[in-house]
Amino acid sequence: MTGSNCGAAEKVKPAASPAADKPADIAGNISYHAQYSPHFSPLAFGPEEAFYATAESVRDHLIERWNDTYVHFHKTDPKQTYYLSMEYLQGRALTNAVGNLGITGAYAEAVKKFGYELEALVGQEKDAALGNGGLGRLASCFLDSMATLNLPAWGYGLRYRYGLFKQHITKEGQEEIAEDWLDKFSPWEIPRHDVVFPVRFFGHVEILPDGSRKWVGGEVLKALAYDVPIPGYKTKNAISLRLWEAKATAEDFNLFQFNDGQYESSAQLHARAEQICAVLYPGDATEEGKLLRLKQQFFLCSASLQDMIARFKERKADRVSGKWSEFPSKVAVQLNDTHPTLAIPELMRLLMDEEGLGWDEAWDITYRTVSYTNHTVLPEALEKWSQIVMRKLLPRQMEIIEEIDKRFREMVISKHKEMEGKIDSMKVLDGSNPQKPVVRMANLCVVSSHTVNGVAELHSNILKQELFADYVSIWPNKFQNKTNGITPRRWLKFCNPELSEIITKWLKTDQWTSDLDLLTGLRKFADDEKLHAEWAAAKLACKKRLAKHVLDATGVTIDPTSLFDIQIKRIHEYKRQLLNILGAVYRYKKLKEMSAEEKQKVTPRTVMIGGKAFATYTNAKRIVKLVNDVGAVVNNDPEVNKYLKVVFIPNYNVSVAEVLIPGSELSQHISTAGMEASGTSNMKFSLNGCVIIGTLDGANVEIREEVGEDNFFLFGAKADQVAGLRKDRENGLFKPDPRFEEAKQLIRSGAFGSYNYEPLLDSLEGNSGFGRGDYFLVGYDFPGYIDAQDRVDAAYKDKKKWIKMSILNTAGSGKFSSDRTIAQYAKEIWDIKASPVA
Repeated sequence: MTGSNCGAAEKVKPAASPAADKPADIAGNISYHAQYSPHFSPLAFGPEEAFYATAESVRDHLIERWNDTYVHFHKTDPKQTYYLSMEYLQGRALTNAVGNLGITGAYAEAVKKFGYELEALVGQEKDAALGNGGLGRLASCFLDSMATLNLPAWGYGLRYRYGLFKQHITKEGQEEIAEDWLDKFSPWEIPRHDVVFPVRFFGHVEILPDGSRKWVGGEVLKALAYDVPIPGYKTKNAISLRLWEAKATAEDFNLFQFNDGQYESSAQLHARAEQICAVLYPGDATEEGKLLRLKQQFFLCSASLQDMIARFKERKADRVSGKWSEFPSKVAVQLNDTHPTLAIPELMRLLMDEEGLGWDEAWDITYRTVSYTNHTVLPEALEKWSQIVMRKLLPRQMEIIEEIDKRFREMVISKHKEMEGKIDSMKVLDGSNPQKPVVRMANLCVVSSHTVNGVAELHSNILKQELFADYVSIWPNKFQNKTNGITPRRWLKFCNPELSEIITKWLKTDQWTSDLDLLTGLRKFADDEKLHAEWAAAKLACKKRLAKHVLDATGVTIDPTSLFDIQIKRIHEYKRQLLNILGAVYRYKKLKEMSAEEKQKVTPRTVMIGGKAFATYTNAKRIVKLVNDVGAVVNNDPEVNKYLKVVFIPNYNVSVAEVLIPGSELSQHISTAGMEASGTSNMKFSLNGCVIIGTLDGANVEIREEVGEDNFFLFGAKADQVAGLRKDRENGLFKPDPRFEEAKQLIRSGAFGSYNYEPLLDSLEGNSGFGRGDYFLVGYDFPGYIDAQDRVDAAYKDKKKWIKMSILNTAGSGKFSSDRTIAQYAKEIWDIKASPVA
C-alpha cells in the first residue's frame, strides 16, 4: 500500500468480523473492508481511505442492529411513528455511532494499529448536506432520542445531492457553491433496490364507470429508498432515516432521439428526476422554482406514504381482522412543519383511489393518523401555494383539498354558527385575491390533524391565543405544547469530552447522558473551588480548540483569555444579527475614544457570528457582508484589537457548531420577542455552561426559568408589547437612543469600507413602508442591549461569579433533553410504546 501509514496497514491481517468489539478484531475488520469493500486503488491507505474503511466497519454493527430491530418490529407489530421532514441536519456520523454503540475506546485503539488517531479520521468525514437550520437539527435530535428510547419510529426525508449550499466568504460577501458530500459516496447509507415506488406529476383525473376517480397520465418517476441507520445510546435498537432519491428508468430514455443527435430531449425525464433531489429549498422566485419546491414536497409525501401502506399491508396479512380501520392504531404520521402537508390529500387519495375506501372512512383514518408541528408564526413561513400551480401539478390532490375545505366550511356553519364570520380566515382555500388564489397549508394541517403542537411554551400560547385562536374555539383539546429538546449525547458527551468527564466525576455517574435531569446534582457544588478550577480548565481547553478552528478557517488569531461571545444561526432579520454587529460597532467606537488607561479596564471580547444567508435574501447577505467588513477593520486596528475582535465563522454546520458551542462563554439569542418559535442552539449553549444574553422569546423563557434569572442576561421588549411598539413607530412616537444613531453613523461614514449599506440601514429608518420602519425593533431594543452587555462585561471580571453562572447553566439544562420531548410526543400525541430488542 502507498500513502501515509501504508506500512502499518499491511501488518494488520484482514479478517471479516462484523460484530467485533475488541481492538485487534476491529482492526482486522477495518483491514478487511479496505481490501474487500474497495473504493480506492488497492495500494492506497491514507487518512481518507482509512476513514471510509473504518466507517464501513462501524456500519457492520449498525446493519446488524438495524436488521434485528426491523425483524423485531415486524414480529411484534407495534404502532409505529413515521416522522416526515424536508430536512435533517445530521452532522458527522462516526463519533456519534461509536459513542452510542459504546465502542469509542476500542475503535480508537484499533485505528492506532494503522498509525492513525480516531480524531484525525473523524475529520475526514463530510457533514451530510440534508438540512439548513434548527428544523433539520431538531429532526436529527429526535431520531437519536427515538432510537435511545427504543421507540418504533422512522424518519423520512429526501437525499439532496448538493444540499443547501457551501458558504464561501469573499470580499464581495457570501458566495454559494454546491455541497460536495456525495461527490464520492456516503459510507452510512444503504440503497434498498427493492423499495421503489412510483410518484406521478401532472396528468388528469378520470371518472370510472362506477363513479370512482383515477389519476392518470402526466410523468411518473421512481422513488428509490436509501436507509441511514440511527443507533440508540446503550441499547440494541437502531432505527432508520429513510431518504428518497428520484429516478427515471431505462424505458424513459429515448434511444431514437439520442441517436438522432437530440441528446437533451432524449433524457428529459432523467434530468427532471435529478432536479427533485438536487438542492434543498431551491430558489422560488420563478414559477419553475415554485413548481420544483412543490414537486419535492409531494415526492417526499407520496413515496413515504406508499412505503407506510406497503408495510401496514405486509403486516396486516398476519392479523386476525386485517381492517383498514386499524391503520391509525398501527401508524402515526408526524408532519414537521407545513412542508409535508401534502401527505394529507395524498393519504386520502391512496385510501380512496388505490384501496377503494369511501370518503368518510378515508377521512376518519387520515384524521386519526396525522398530527402537525408548527414551527413558526412568521407569515412568509406559513406556506401558501398557488391553486393554479397545485391543480396543474397535482390535479387529484387539489380535488381532495377542495372537498376538505368545502366540508370544513359546512361543518362550521352547521355546528358552530357563532364562528361563521370567521370562516374567511379559517378556510383552507383563499380566493380573496381572484388573480392569485392560494391553498393555505397551515390551515389544511390544522383542519386535518388530530393534534397540533407548538415547540415552546410561549410559542404554543401564541398559536392558541393568536394564530390559531379561532380553531381553538372549535377544537379546544387539539392544541398542545411540546418544548423542543436536544440530544445530550452529541451536544455534550461527544462534543465536549473535557466537561463531560468532570460532570461524571462530580455526579459519580454517567447516567446523566440518558437522564439529563441528574445535572441538577451539580447545583450543590456550584461554589466548590475544586470544581471551579476543573470547570475553568475544561472551558479553556475548549476555547483553545475553538481558537485553532478560527485561525484555520479565517486566518484570524483570537485570544483564548478574552470573552468568547458567539451568535451562530441562519441569518435572518428577526434573529437580529444586525443588532449584534451594531453593538460591536458601538463598542469599537467607544474603544477608539478611550485613553490607554481607560482601555486597561475594558473586558477583552471576541465576537463571533456565523450562519448562512439564503441565496436570494438580500438583506441577510448584506448583514454577512457587514460583519466581515467590520471584522476586517477592527481586527487590523492596533489601537483596539487587544480588546475587541469581530470574526465571521464561514460555512456554519453541525461539525463547526460542535467546536464553537463548547468553547463559548456568552451566547446571543436576541430575536424580536414572539418571533422565534423555540430555538435549540440556546439549549446547546446553556448545556455546555455558556451564559445567554437574550430576549424573552421562544425557549429562552423556559431556559431562564430553569437556570435562574441571575444566570441569564435579559433585555428587550416582551412579546405582548411588540404590536403596540410597532403601532407607536407608525405614529411617529419612537425616539432613537443616541448610541444607536452613533453606530449607524459610523457605518455610513465609510469607516468599514465603501460598500453601500444604505439599503440595509434604511430598514431601520422611517416609521412605516415596505422594508422600512424597523419592523424587528432593533432600534427600540438597542439601548437595553447595550446596557445588558455592560452587565456582561462587569460579571466576566468576577471569575468566581462567572464560573458559578456557567455551572448553574449546565445544572439547569435537564429539561431540554430531546429524550423528554420525544417521550411526551410518544405518550401524548402518537400513543406509541417502547419496543426494545431483547
